[in-house]
Amino acid sequence: MGRWRKVKQGKIGKRREKRKTSDETALPCAPITLRLKAFLTDTFMITMPILYIVIYLVMGDREGFREHMGEGWLIILIVHMAATLLFWKLKAQTPGMKAYDLTLIDPQTGEKPGIVKLFLRYVMLQTAILSFFGMFLPFIMRHKEGLHDLVSGTCIVYRPR
Repeated sequence: MGRWRKVKQGKIGKRREKRKTSDETALPCAPITLRLKAFLTDTFMITMPILYIVIYLVMGDREGFREHMGEGWLIILIVHMAATLLFWKLKAQTPGMKAYDLTLIDPQTGEKPGIVKLFLRYVMLQTAILSFFGMFLPFIMRHKEGLHDLVSGTCIVYRPR
């Protein structure tokens, strides 16, 4: 007796639809090229003004910065972290991310991540930038996540206007 006849007679239930796994329903991370462009834009829009202000206004000049380089870099890092976390918390975007229609989300909820996840993402982003492994991880990961995405449980998605 064929399968169709057994199904029609009710001896075998209909095939159940295959449930989607969490990988299939997860929002895809934005392309690496867009995230890199946003990062470079943020470098010039956020980091460069902070560097200039700290070196020339806070430390006086390059020689003053050179003499107190540790303090200078600490100030730069703290101000950069505060600015980036503020952008992420308020709009889930930095200026570079906004320019390329990227949004930072918590993939489990689809909403803006909490401050703890944002802080963890920032710390791990700096770690990824300084490590060889962290820089190339998105190129080998299936969903193109970076070290900071994996550890913090966040993702940057492309949402065109």
